[in-house]
Amino acid sequence: MKDTIRVFAPATVANVVCGFDILGFAVDAPGDEVIMRRKAEPGVTITKITGDEGRLPMDAAKNTVSASVQHYLKHIERTDIGVEIELHKKMPIGSGLGSSSASTVAGLFAINTMLDEPLTRDELVPFAMKGEELACGSGHADNVAPALLGGFVLIRSYEPLDLIKLPYPESLYCAIVFPDVDVPTRDARQMIRSKVLLKDAVIQWGNVAGLVSGLFMKDIDLIGRSMKDVLVEPVRSILIPDFYKLRETAMEAGAVSFGISGSGPSVFSFARDEETANRITSRIQKHLSERQIGSLTYVSPVNGEGPKVLG
Repeated sequence: MKDTIRVFAPATVANVVCGFDILGFAVDAPGDEVIMRRKAEPGVTITKITGDEGRLPMDAAKNTVSASVQHYLKHIERTDIGVEIELHKKMPIGSGLGSSSASTVAGLFAINTMLDEPLTRDELVPFAMKGEELACGSGHADNVAPALLGGFVLIRSYEPLDLIKLPYPESLYCAIVFPDVDVPTRDARQMIRSKVLLKDAVIQWGNVAGLVSGLFMKDIDLIGRSMKDVLVEPVRSILIPDFYKLRETAMEAGAVSFGISGSGPSVFSFARDEETANRITSRIQKHLSERQIGSLTYVSPVNGEGPKVLG
C-alpha cells in the first residue's frame, strides 16, 4: 500500500442537453486534485483545501471528498485505515461542470488505488453519488460516472444502477464558457417541472435516442440535430444572461450544438475541430464582455481516461 498519492479527476458536462440526469461526458480541463497520505491513527481528516475561497467545509463528515471516502472504507471493512486529505480546487465551484463530482471522484480513486483497487471503477460510482447527494441534495450519476469511467456515459437506470459507456467521434471538441453569474445547483433543480406533456416527452425521447445513435454511428450531424431540449432548458436558460443570443453566436461560429452544462451557468458547444471550438469560446466571451460579464473558457476533446494518478 502506498503512503502518499496525488490524483487528478476531470470536470464533466452533464445532461448533454436532452439527457437530463442520464447522460454525461468528461473533459480534459478543468479538474481537481487530491493528495492523500496515510496516517497512523484510524479515520479520515481534511488537512488543507485550496482554491475554494473558504467555501468548503473542513469537517470530514460534511465535505464530499472525505464523506465518500468514509463510506468507502466502511463498505470494504477497513475502518482501521487512517488518511489525511488535501483538496486542491483547480476548477470553479458552482460552474455546472461537476465541481463537487471531480473532488469526490479524485478522493475515491485515490483511496481505492492506495489500497490496490479492491473495487472496480463501476463499483466506486455509488460512493461518489453519496458525495453528490451531500453537495446538492440529489445523488445523480451523470457527473460522477463519466468523471470515474471517462468518456461518454449513459445511466440507463438508477434502480438498479446500470451504466453504459458510449463510443463517440474522436474528432469531437467541446467548447465551454463559464459566465461569472451565480446559479446554485439546488435552486436550478427546484425550477424544473415535475410533470410534462406527452408530446414534449415524445420529442425528448426522440432526441435522446438520436444523440445516442449519433454517438454510436459517429455521425456529428445527427449528434447536432438531436441536441435539443424541450423540458429543462426552457426553464433553466432564464438564469443565464442572453442565453439564446449566446446560442446564436456559437452556431454562427461553427458550433454543431449548444446547451447548458449541468445546471449552469456554464454553456457548451460541440465542434468538429479545435480551431472551431476556440473560435466559439472567444466569440461568446467577447459578447459577455460587452455585457460587462466576466467569463472563463475551456476547450477540450472528450476525456476518455477519467481520473489519473499524478504521483
